[in-house]
Amino acid sequence: MLQQLTIRNIALIEALTIDFRRGLHTLTGETGAGKSIIVDAVNLVLGARSDRSLIRTGAEKASVEALFDAGENPAVAAWLAAQGLESDGGVTLWREITAGGRSLCRVCGVVVPLSGLREVADLLMDVHGQHETRFLMDPQYHLALLDDAGDEAHQALRRDTAAACEAFLSCHRRYARLVRENQEKQARMEDLARSLEELKKAALKPGEEEQLREERERLRHAGKIAAALREAYGQIAAGDMEPALAKLKPAADALDGIAAYGETYQQLAARVRSLYYELEEAGYELDRLTGEAAYDPRRAEAVETRLELISRLERRFGPDIPAVLAAGEKMQAEWDSFASLEGELSRLAAEDRALLHRYRELARALSASRRAIAGDFAQKMVAQLRDLGMAQTRFEAAFAPAPEKPPMPRPVGDDQVEFLLSPNPGEPLKPLQRIASGGELSRLMLALKNMEAARTGVDCMVFDEIDTGISGRVAQAVAEKLAHIARHRQVLCVTHLPQLAAMADVQLLVEKQVTQTPDGERTGTHVRVLTEEERVAEVARMLFGADGSTDSALRHAREMIDAARRMKAGWTEGDGA
Repeated sequence: MLQQLTIRNIALIEALTIDFRRGLHTLTGETGAGKSIIVDAVNLVLGARSDRSLIRTGAEKASVEALFDAGENPAVAAWLAAQGLESDGGVTLWREITAGGRSLCRVCGVVVPLSGLREVADLLMDVHGQHETRFLMDPQYHLALLDDAGDEAHQALRRDTAAACEAFLSCHRRYARLVRENQEKQARMEDLARSLEELKKAALKPGEEEQLREERERLRHAGKIAAALREAYGQIAAGDMEPALAKLKPAADALDGIAAYGETYQQLAARVRSLYYELEEAGYELDRLTGEAAYDPRRAEAVETRLELISRLERRFGPDIPAVLAAGEKMQAEWDSFASLEGELSRLAAEDRALLHRYRELARALSASRRAIAGDFAQKMVAQLRDLGMAQTRFEAAFAPAPEKPPMPRPVGDDQVEFLLSPNPGEPLKPLQRIASGGELSRLMLALKNMEAARTGVDCMVFDEIDTGISGRVAQAVAEKLAHIARHRQVLCVTHLPQLAAMADVQLLVEKQVTQTPDGERTGTHVRVLTEEERVAEVARMLFGADGSTDSALRHAREMIDAARRMKAGWTEGDGA
């Protein structure tokens, strides 16, 4: 039950706190007084899409706080426990929006995402606005309304069918993609095979290109290199002049002869002897390299050919040899996947058939469950409409004939349902959009909401101008229905009907007031609970407009309120909504 609503800086409301209790609350007031602002504020704190235009002119932010007594709501208790939130039965919802577009939500003082606020709000309050009535004109919503009337077993069947549909569609998308790939694979496999064969023959190795470029440079300068090597060899080992080795050996022998006369001579002799051997080894290496340094035209051509091959492969597959090798591995993996495609296609085809079969079984079971629900649903709707002044009405949830070709699986199953109505005896059942008037649609929605509340256990219901398009005897029937509902649930109703206002347990007046501020006059919306005499005056105004202040108007209004009080007092516990 909603206990208190606090609104700050919403539209014409600067600061407003409204206290509620059990029973039927009506919000009345002149057109334009701001009754819709109260509903907008309620919708905002329940998680509706925020609109910065709701923020009061001159304010940077706006907020709405709703305090509920949910001590007897096990669904709310379970939700709070799952979120790790503690509560003694009271639940506070709070939401703030800013001019910059930011939105902040709290439940029991703890910041939660907007989705979390919506989840718990759905368990606490149900708001019916005029736009919902228009949904009744669209058959695509009828199936969901019928499904909502099912028990837990039916809801489990709905979930299983939706899951089976998603599993099938996911598999079917993969299967269809593989079928397309299979149709294109032959040409692609041939192309891959040619490229892989070319790379295999090339037998590229990491670092090979750098080595070949170095070798090409050596071959290009072979003459210069050979001359330098010959000159160095001649100077060290075998030149026309006395080579270095010929000079070092006598020096080493001389030093060996005095090595016994001191450590210094011994170390110097060893160093010179070591230089002799190292220089001798260098001579051997120079001699070998001199023989290899001669220009080899065949090798030069082979190096250029190899480098051209590497360059061509790099232009096709990557900027360097590692990239080319990586591309080859990728192409090999693709070729392998194509090679295994037949087996995967066969496996997916079998899985596709099995998942479709599973879906069809569940869809048939769901359809059978719906047809069982439809009869009871129609009976309850007829009973509800009878209470709302449509005693001769026939109602049916009609199923479209099954098509010759099974439809593509849908999460909701294969059924198509449309509500049919016959408000007058002797008239055939027809679709709602072809026959229902605004008043009849309002009563249909009221009947649906009443059935839904009885099933879901939502303790607070809000109706925004449910009285659209009705008057007279029908208005009285709607007022009595809402009063019946309010015996077991809290009901808040924005209305222009005097019959509804007279039936209220609490009547709230929404009115505009102009106050003087330092910046000039400012208009604000205020809400207050009417006293008994104020109720009489307000109902009289609703009945007679400008003539509502006459003695006869006031007397008639008082009689309506007294009659409503006597009627409610005469209801027994067996009477129900």
